[in-house]
Amino acid sequence: MPSTEGTHGTGKRAHRPDLRAARAALPEPVRKLIDDYERHLSLERGLSAHTVRAYVGDVVSLMSFVDGNGGRFPELDIATLRGWLARQREEGASRTTLARRAAAARTFTAWAHRGGALATDPGGRLVAPRAHRKLPGVLRAEQASEVMRASAAGAEQRDPVALRDSAIVELLYATGVRVSELCGLDLDDVDFSRRVVLVLGKGGKERVVPFGVPAEAALRAWLDEGRTKLAVEANGRVEAALFLGARGGRLDPRAARRVVHDAVGSVPGASDMGPHGLRHSAATHLLEGGADLRSVQELLGHATLATTQLYTHVTVDRLKAIHDRAHPRAR
Repeated sequence: MPSTEGTHGTGKRAHRPDLRAARAALPEPVRKLIDDYERHLSLERGLSAHTVRAYVGDVVSLMSFVDGNGGRFPELDIATLRGWLARQREEGASRTTLARRAAAARTFTAWAHRGGALATDPGGRLVAPRAHRKLPGVLRAEQASEVMRASAAGAEQRDPVALRDSAIVELLYATGVRVSELCGLDLDDVDFSRRVVLVLGKGGKERVVPFGVPAEAALRAWLDEGRTKLAVEANGRVEAALFLGARGGRLDPRAARRVVHDAVGSVPGASDMGPHGLRHSAATHLLEGGADLRSVQELLGHATLATTQLYTHVTVDRLKAIHDRAHPRAR
């Protein structure tokens, strides 16, 4: 388990624990249980490596708290869980962090109870402060159009990387897919006859997402003129990924983030953002254009409608701003 914190520097970061060392210091039976839990999250639930690291790190923190206070795992109870969260709060954890750690503890104790490691599930009674859910800045519709035009202008020289980058920003904005979903796309996942892509989302769930004519044009230009110049044969096979890196392998999410940052940064006045910002912009513009919440939820692959409803706050704020500027009786 790699450490998520540094051991040098100033401020609170210098006092955060080395989770790898903390995990190694736990009693062997507890380490084994955490190993089993990690496999469960990764293999059975299909969570991303980032999510698995976060959940396991929270469990290591919890079990280190139990061990350091003379407790034993089979005796884990609600008082211990609350004491662990109280310690986090004393150390300056935010409401968002506390909410995530409480969720991680509940997930872990439910799993341990189902497997017989815990006689009861104390996590079911654990309550943490609600996180303040915030959305990053979004592009205005005209700014999004400028980003797409700037990206297309960069591809006019038909450089393969520029063609790829134009297709990336067009498809991200057209579909609202996550950057991990974009990088996971294969050639066979694109259906030009229906203008849709088959996306493998969180938890291994598939969904079909449409894209428009501009994204189709950018994709075709990339596939017809750019991709073959970057594709490299390895072990008798050519990478099946839709988007390739400069060396011919599957595009890395970090490279996709750089592409978006550069494209958005070329537009004066646009908020700095990565692929997630384009996803938020796409959702906001869909709702502003009259799309219903359920449809947007399906397009974005949200597990619950509550997540999609966050975007309504953005659109309402914009409507209020327009009303204040335009209505003669607004002030």
